[in-house]
Amino acid sequence: MYCRIEEGNMRTIKSLLFISPLFFSLLTQKAEAQTDTLKITFPDAEKQFIENNLSLLAQKYNVDASKALIQQAKLWDNPVLSTDQNIHDGSTNKFFNHSNGGGQIFVQLNQVFATAGKRGKQVKVAEDDAKVQEAAFNDLMRNLRYNLQLDFSQLGSLNAQQLVYQNEIKSATELVNAIQKSFDVGNTSMKDLIRLKALLFGLQNDMVENNRQINDLQTELKTLLQTKETTFVQPVINDKPVETVDLDVQSLISQAMTNRPDYLSNQYQLNSATHNLAYQKALAVPDVTLGVSYDQNSSYARHYYGLQVGFPIPLFNRNQGNIKSAQYNIKSQESTLKQNEFQLKNDVVAAVNQYKLNVQLFSTQQIAFNEQYDKLFGAMLKSFQQRQISLVEFVDFFDTYKDTKLKILQQQFNLQKAIADLNFAVGTTVIKS
Repeated sequence: MYCRIEEGNMRTIKSLLFISPLFFSLLTQKAEAQTDTLKITFPDAEKQFIENNLSLLAQKYNVDASKALIQQAKLWDNPVLSTDQNIHDGSTNKFFNHSNGGGQIFVQLNQVFATAGKRGKQVKVAEDDAKVQEAAFNDLMRNLRYNLQLDFSQLGSLNAQQLVYQNEIKSATELVNAIQKSFDVGNTSMKDLIRLKALLFGLQNDMVENNRQINDLQTELKTLLQTKETTFVQPVINDKPVETVDLDVQSLISQAMTNRPDYLSNQYQLNSATHNLAYQKALAVPDVTLGVSYDQNSSYARHYYGLQVGFPIPLFNRNQGNIKSAQYNIKSQESTLKQNEFQLKNDVVAAVNQYKLNVQLFSTQQIAFNEQYDKLFGAMLKSFQQRQISLVEFVDFFDTYKDTKLKILQQQFNLQKAIADLNFAVGTTVIKS
């Protein structure tokens, strides 16, 4: 029995018939816009990222700048040379006249000598600050590398999903064309035709959304790798189960405390605060200024040679405020380091648990099931074409097949993300992706 199609529904059908080719056209635009394809593994992508990334280069300059301040802190204060002499001699009406022992010349040379080991303590603070900048550089690299690994894995997963959509759209398009011919000669109901067209439309719509996500990730990945804007990056993903690794949580926590730059940065900042307190206390001790002077005529004796010794008397300013501030800064850094240690331990434990969970979900049996499911899809498609199963049964299987394939790909990505999270939490490569 044929169903009755009202005028409004017919307009919807015509719109559907028009939009489907339009979606297909949009799907092909991406391939036309991308002129070059870069097939790359993650180790190669990581190497290219380190060599070309401008953010790392900028932070590296900050490290070099902070190291230059260590050398500056080691330098002595410059000696001060001053002179005073007569400009004009009224009796002779001459300028700078020092003939026949006349005129006046006064010369003084002074040198400040730092006491209480100030210079050494200042060098220690500069060295700590350089370590903080270096840790910031390593933390930037760690975060960018983590983003690179996630983008890389997710793009690989989306590309694989793209193939699923392409295969299903190809099969659905062939079915729609066949059912359309059958409908034209009156052998198929409008309801069945519209059901298949709606199925095809949904797949094309999902594929457009998948393409949008691919395009966003392409932009991020090309920025990280500094590749040409027209290049299409195609990650080469290892979709085989990773080897089972025995993970000892306490050992990983120890590794994290040794390797994680954010934790090391807080340690260096605590060291810097401690050294700064010692330096501020040393500043309370007066420096000594030694100097020599020569006076030609203005002293009690001609050609006077003198020795000068000077130092400030610490009656009012004994650097009390800076010392108190440095003491509070140490307490603040101790609290920050302790909080960071708690966070580090929780990050490692959570990453280990998440990794173990994803390893259990993704196994060799799952890959075998995936291959068997592909064969079953071909068999179901053939059975429907031969009218051995109904349209309802086939559409239900079609939807289930798509959802299952996408979930398998999502589990593969989840495992790659769990590996990236674990390496990120420990601060070094524990498991290679």
